[in-house]
Amino acid sequence: MIEHIVLVKFKEASEGQLNEIVERLANLKDIPGVIAAQAGISMKRDHYDIGLTVRFEDEESLKNYGPHPIHQGVVAYLTEVGVKDLKVVDFEI
Repeated sequence: MIEHIVLVKFKEASEGQLNEIVERLANLKDIPGVIAAQAGISMKRDHYDIGLTVRFEDEESLKNYGPHPIHQGVVAYLTEVGVKDLKVVDFEI
């Protein structure tokens, strides 16, 4: 299995936009090969605004995730809101 962790900081994002992002991130679980997806607004937003973890069946599932339309829709919305910084780490579990 592969664990995928993402931290996102926005230039400016309203509470409504952050809630919309979390709702959209929840849909990542519908991508084939995704075992689980969890996202939330940071309790202490001085560093990052949103945290996401996605667990994949295998490395092939992670490769297929990037171009999937659901993922691409989330990326487009994040870009629209205005990403300031984004950190990603993937590791085998």
